[in-house]
Amino acid sequence: MSVTKPETPLDLSLFDTLDAAPSAPLAVAPVNAAAVMDPRLQPEAPPGRLVEVSNLSPEELAAAQQEAGKIDFRATATLLAHGDGVMANIAQASRQLLTGVRLGEAGEVGRIAAAVIDGVKILRIEDLQAEAAAGQPARRTGIIGKLLGVAADAHTAFKGFQENRKTFLDLMDGEQAKARKTKADLAVSIELLDQQAAAIRQSLHGLKIEIAAGQVALDRGQEELEALRQNAVKTGDPADAADVMEFRGALANFRGKIAEMRENLIGSAMLIPIIGQNKKAAETRLMQISNGMLVVIPRLMAVASQAVVQVEIRHAAEESEKLAEAARTITQLASKGAHDAAVSAARSLGGDQRNVDVLAQVADEAIKTMHEVIDIERDVAAGDRERDAKLAAIRDRLVIGMQGVNQHAIAP
Repeated sequence: MSVTKPETPLDLSLFDTLDAAPSAPLAVAPVNAAAVMDPRLQPEAPPGRLVEVSNLSPEELAAAQQEAGKIDFRATATLLAHGDGVMANIAQASRQLLTGVRLGEAGEVGRIAAAVIDGVKILRIEDLQAEAAAGQPARRTGIIGKLLGVAADAHTAFKGFQENRKTFLDLMDGEQAKARKTKADLAVSIELLDQQAAAIRQSLHGLKIEIAAGQVALDRGQEELEALRQNAVKTGDPADAADVMEFRGALANFRGKIAEMRENLIGSAMLIPIIGQNKKAAETRLMQISNGMLVVIPRLMAVASQAVVQVEIRHAAEESEKLAEAARTITQLASKGAHDAAVSAARSLGGDQRNVDVLAQVADEAIKTMHEVIDIERDVAAGDRERDAKLAAIRDRLVIGMQGVNQHAIAP
């Protein structure tokens, strides 16, 4: 490439005020624009659009254009402020989940089951049934019997029930209170999950508008950049060339920000199914605790009361022979009902297979979600490497261009 040497040396002090217009035009010899072209001023293919805004609704497009009007590529503050606060609702909803809410103990359902077993031992239901059947209570064994005292074995099961019923009722009331607290915590958590999902959807809409505004501003910026480039080619002024590079760098940085906002839009959208999975798990656990409160504990109390009724019927049979047949019949029916109730209660402690199926499905969906997130993160990393390579190329072109300017300036 042949370069026409200027008659007057280039004044390097002009580079101290590249943003200001020179007080006097630079006296240089005419240069053949076709023969000399600063590499920095070579036309570049416009970058691909990050998002498509033509499919937005008229209201959304108008909002995006309004936000785009606030962006000035020569004012860094407007570039940095773009999109600030759009995700604040997500942070606020998440903070409520992280503070002041207890999700309950992990073993709540199992603890209810253990309390039911303790209640059976405290009430001596087996002894009550044995006394009702044969008139003699069975000898008590086990740790519960030791805690209540050896002297209790001298009492009948019916008398023991009268003495221990307060302990039993206190235990049941305590377990129901704990279960109600855990149930209330889970209900609050489910409500907060709904609020968090709503906040995410609202923030996603705002983020979409900000991204669209960024694309509109980038389109406008490309037109402004081309006008600056053509003016720099026309004037041949190094200050104009540097201005082109500065404007091009601002566009590149802002484009990177919009690209990251687009990636955040995708990542935030992935939170919605995750919240749905957690909500489903909380609802499943809430139903299990409700089952313990509404079915298991009341059934135990019903069985205990029926056992006491059996003993009373036995005593009535001893006083009146006429009621003997009726007492035996009722005792058999009550015994069968107690057996069925106890068996049903024991089976209910094993849980519902449908709950296991739901949890398996939730696990599969969670694994699938994590795989998708990993793929997205890899794509993001590849995009970052590509942007870094482009920025490095731009930097190299700037260095080479400035070297050419310096050579041009010091040439005789």
